[in-house]
Amino acid sequence: MLRFTLQRATLAASVLLLSAAAWPAHAETLRSADIHPDDYPTVLAVRHMGELVKQRTNGRLEIKVYAGSKLGREEDSIEQVKLGALSMTRVSSAAMHNICEVTRVPSLPFLFRSKEHLHKVLDSDIGEQILRSCEEAGFVGLAWYDSGARSMYTRDKPIKTVADVRGLKIRVQQSDLSVAMVEALGANATPMSMGEVYTALKTGLVDAAENNFPSYESAHHYEVAKYYSMTQHTMTPEILLFSKRQWDKLSEADRKIIRDAARESVPYMRKLWSEREDKSRALVEQAGAQVAEPDKASFQAVMKPVYDRYVTTDAMKDLVSRIQAVK
Repeated sequence: MLRFTLQRATLAASVLLLSAAAWPAHAETLRSADIHPDDYPTVLAVRHMGELVKQRTNGRLEIKVYAGSKLGREEDSIEQVKLGALSMTRVSSAAMHNICEVTRVPSLPFLFRSKEHLHKVLDSDIGEQILRSCEEAGFVGLAWYDSGARSMYTRDKPIKTVADVRGLKIRVQQSDLSVAMVEALGANATPMSMGEVYTALKTGLVDAAENNFPSYESAHHYEVAKYYSMTQHTMTPEILLFSKRQWDKLSEADRKIIRDAARESVPYMRKLWSEREDKSRALVEQAGAQVAEPDKASFQAVMKPVYDRYVTTDAMKDLVSRIQAVK
């Protein structure tokens, strides 16, 4: 019996030694940043990507995600990635508009007819072309994530047509394109950070804001702006970026592993996002928010000045035409 116990102990120790030998003592850590909290779909998706990378490199490479703005704002993480101080970041593609102008195209208002249309475009060579365009600016675009459709929500009345928007003070992202879109609707754009919106709505500093269901719910904006009108004016996607400086130092094999893992994280993220959207909508409706379906055609009819101003090159015009032609 003692001999059998010793044999089992020796076998277990051998297995542990073999397992340890299969993994390097010091893995190289790729640091990734995200402003969203730990349980947000984009954070969970990059962690899932990291698991794939770690498995496929036998633990030689791993990804550590710093969520919840631990490494600063999106603008800060973009700069760190460009300098090579940070390996990766997940940001709204709106944050890249002034760095890589082609990223403006998927942010154009009323460009995508549905979530299915968005996915079909981003998964095609059109999406790949836009990702590749970031390389000249010092970034390797790895993948597109969802951020849902942004819609408008108001304090005092629902929005049914574009006439209901005229004259309203509407909070927008700090983006020239967002400002131009709201101004084309005849409203007054008020750029401000997300953290200021709840108080601005509550005090009447702004009459309305615009965002997706998860943000509307998690930021508690439904408490002070109960009319959610599904204008779905933009479906600006999230973009996963890798530092070109660090990328150029990787082997071809490691680049393929990272790129493949990023792409494989996309359906995982989309599933989480869809579940999160449904849950958030149910929560705000249970809390008394009123969800309306406005006349989108009246909004689309006034968007020409925005396209004229921001679709500035032949390449961008071609992209818009190709996107609109996708069935």
